[in-house]
Amino acid sequence: MTVVSAPGKVYLFGEHAVVYGEPAVPCAIEKRATVTVEPRDDGHVRVEAQDLTLNGFAVEYADSPASGPDVDVPKPLIEAATGYVDAAVEQAREAADAPAAGFDIAVDSEIPLGAGLGSSAAVVVAGIDAATRALGEPLDRRELANRAYQAEYDVQDGQASRADTFCSAMGGAVRVEGDDCSRLETPELPFVVGFDGGAGDTGQLVAGVRSLRDRYGFAADTVDAIGDIVREGESLLSAADPDSDPSAELIGELGELMDINHGLLSALGVSSRSLDTMVWAAREAGADGAKLTGAGGGGCIVALDATTETQTSLQYTPGCEQAFRAELATDGVRVEDE
Repeated sequence: MTVVSAPGKVYLFGEHAVVYGEPAVPCAIEKRATVTVEPRDDGHVRVEAQDLTLNGFAVEYADSPASGPDVDVPKPLIEAATGYVDAAVEQAREAADAPAAGFDIAVDSEIPLGAGLGSSAAVVVAGIDAATRALGEPLDRRELANRAYQAEYDVQDGQASRADTFCSAMGGAVRVEGDDCSRLETPELPFVVGFDGGAGDTGQLVAGVRSLRDRYGFAADTVDAIGDIVREGESLLSAADPDSDPSAELIGELGELMDINHGLLSALGVSSRSLDTMVWAAREAGADGAKLTGAGGGGCIVALDATTETQTSLQYTPGCEQAFRAELATDGVRVEDE
């Protein structure tokens, strides 16, 4: 039995624009998906999914979930529990040169599905790592991140970026621009996350931004402006001492950029009433900055606030189901048991 966990993430800056080659800065957080893998000799894959924000279930299928499973639960849950896992299995089989390998797989996640916290990336990264280790062919982190990206790319019909999977594999804060991915040395940032209990349709939201960008020059300029925000934020982070607490000036400047980033994302049509309500509740509570994180349409916001005020305010904000402080996950994917 091999047990591996991988962290979720928040976007400090850059979601949506990263799809068009602009840079993004996601940060891994200590909310994890844990995948347990046990090889089996019949070529079947059995997936048991727990804690995926809906009731857990177990399914077994041969070759691909497309040939099964007949389960009376919402399609997004099936896709999350089997589609991404199936893509991870295929990548592990290819990496280990074991095309007929079967597995018993259990997925246990603290990360809400579709909420902008990188749940699918964490499951894919942990799944590939656990499966290749179980087959005696562990991967280095770069190859793991590349294979996890390919799995998401396949499932999402070519609309994935490397940001989520690279961040989950490597941990910490990372910079992603096209195929260029690197870690950033940053101080610990005071993240507070608010979750509205919902989930956006990533594919639909990405397609909506693409349509606007193709139709209007000013929408394309908005995407480019998000890239400029990322570069400015990266410059601020690069000048900071990663071994010291961040200064109030740094947090204030990063927060201002986050506020602008949220405004541009809202202009592109990917925010929602619940996300805007949480963003404004955080700002009015004294947060240095707040924005949606991920694809949008529902899900999570992230704020910067070293005090308890933002978390407390969000807990009493209508439409906010959960609020929590999120620590930076510096170690990325890790083996929990082997």
